[in-house]
Amino acid sequence: MADLPIHTIVFEILTRVPAKDVGRSKSVCKQWYVLLSTKDFVRIHCSRSLVSSNQRVLLIDDLTCSVRPIIFQSNDYGPSSIVTFPFHHQNNDVSILSHLNGLLCVCLNHTYELLLWNPTTTAFKRLSTPDSHGFYINNLDAVGLYVDADDDYKVLHIKRRSGVLGVHLYSREVDSWRNIPFITRQEYLSPHFNWSAGTFCGGTLYFTVCECWLGGTNRVICFDVNSEQFKEISFPPVPSTGMVQGVLVNVKNELHMFASTGMFEMTIDLWTLQGDYWIKVLSCPPIPPISLSLWCDITHYVTNGNWFVMTKLGKLFTIEMDMKPFECFYPVTWFRGFKGAVFVETIVSPSI
Repeated sequence: MADLPIHTIVFEILTRVPAKDVGRSKSVCKQWYVLLSTKDFVRIHCSRSLVSSNQRVLLIDDLTCSVRPIIFQSNDYGPSSIVTFPFHHQNNDVSILSHLNGLLCVCLNHTYELLLWNPTTTAFKRLSTPDSHGFYINNLDAVGLYVDADDDYKVLHIKRRSGVLGVHLYSREVDSWRNIPFITRQEYLSPHFNWSAGTFCGGTLYFTVCECWLGGTNRVICFDVNSEQFKEISFPPVPSTGMVQGVLVNVKNELHMFASTGMFEMTIDLWTLQGDYWIKVLSCPPIPPISLSLWCDITHYVTNGNWFVMTKLGKLFTIEMDMKPFECFYPVTWFRGFKGAVFVETIVSPSI
């Protein structure tokens, strides 16, 4: 260690400290500020921060926004700290659409604007433009957040407007939107199809597209982030006798899906994607009858080998698995009556 340059020693130490401590360290001196702002430092610090101990639960209700640590021993949340939104908002106004590496892609419901926001550093970036890019309409649009091989964070925005599907890509590096060609089936333009948020896994963004009635069509749309090409793959072969929903999960860079189906009783199967084909991992016992307004919201799972299927009002079902712990959480839109997400504290900036 004595033979290493002081610059290298500082770099190696500070890429391992919590994100908030990095922010404080920037004020030590000018040299540290420059070092801690470099792309290499942010990238390596982010890669070392993606562990379960850095995961936080962010909850939004009508009046407040709070962040809580996760206590893995008890599968519960620790004491909360209040977070002040750094942007103007109204009550019940902020919807979380996607998250990646500590960045949240959110929508302001009263203006329809898209923003990138890091709740740890409080930095944010508005993505809306005067030429109508970056405006999101719930139940019609879909959003996916990813990072490419050049470490450029990008937002893929799929819009359905008056029978026309448009795909637009935002780049943090160049701070602008551009169009992406996408030829799809005409029926996917219908509001009867529900598009999920994008899940980033292995260089691809995945979206589920499910028809909102019994026996409807269900597919998975894939966007290769390197070639910027779309393709379709099949949905897991679940029974189509009831309502069907697929919730995608990235677990250690392998794509999984909770596929639920049913009406008065709901069955949930866990599948994993191998190539373009789905392999069943496990089946759950049928869940007792619950309100349809509840069961459509499967939210997240924990990392100690137990998978928790959640509804808006609380824990619904626990799946005990004899598997090694996963160190991931599924980012959610709604749970426990709040809007929220599970994210990792990083120093990744929403703008360059």
